[in-house]
Amino acid sequence: MTDKALLELAAKAAGIELLFEEMKDGSIYYYYKIPGDTQGWNPLNSDSDALRLAVKLEIDVNFNDVKKRVWAEPQYINEPPYPVHEGYGDDPYAATRRAVVRAAAEIGRGME
Repeated sequence: MTDKALLELAAKAAGIELLFEEMKDGSIYYYYKIPGDTQGWNPLNSDSDALRLAVKLEIDVNFNDVKKRVWAEPQYINEPPYPVHEGYGDDPYAATRRAVVRAAAEIGRGME
């Protein structure tokens, strides 16, 4: 699944109407509207956005240092495909953000 698709489904789960704009360099800027302005939103890149998403959707995050993996799992949903696993190698922060977004995306997919 593409990052764009993951973010769209995660936003749906969080009740965010996600908009995006392709930039000249080919990157994509994700945002949502707030009264009188817009707010950037990309929990794949932003620790604060990922944490807010995890809190809003009550996603538990756990780590296994031996296996170098992070697990993300909504508190009240124990059906497959949960928990979501991500290996983290040298960047546990990026893996944690991605695991949270993937778990949120699965919630969003269930809302379709």
